[in-house]
Amino acid sequence: MHAVPNRSKTVLIVDDERDLRDCIAELLEMSGYRVAQAANGLAALELLAATPKPGMVLLDKMMPVMDGYEFLLQVRGDPTYRELPVLMMTADAGFRAPPETLGLLHKPLDLDNLLRLVGQHCPPT
Repeated sequence: MHAVPNRSKTVLIVDDERDLRDCIAELLEMSGYRVAQAANGLAALELLAATPKPGMVLLDKMMPVMDGYEFLLQVRGDPTYRELPVLMMTADAGFRAPPETLGLLHKPLDLDNLLRLVGQHCPPT
């Protein structure tokens, strides 16, 4: 019998829109998740280095300092985070999710769909 890995139930939200981060955070917390937040990819990398590995990342595509795609390249290059579930978010209707992600949520977000997708890959506590 194999032990079940201890997956963190923390969702890291990476988006430069503070109001959107706060809205998603409140929804996830009410659904049983712990939440961490970062305003850009660089801040998210710093948070990953300083805290336990999250169960999942919700990642905006367009942000200042470091965008979501550059963050994704950095994370996928690190063996510790290579398999970390990442779901991208964007208002860019023509953007296609990179194959290194779980998929893409278009803004404005369908919150029921967001909760469903997060629940599939990172069940709440």
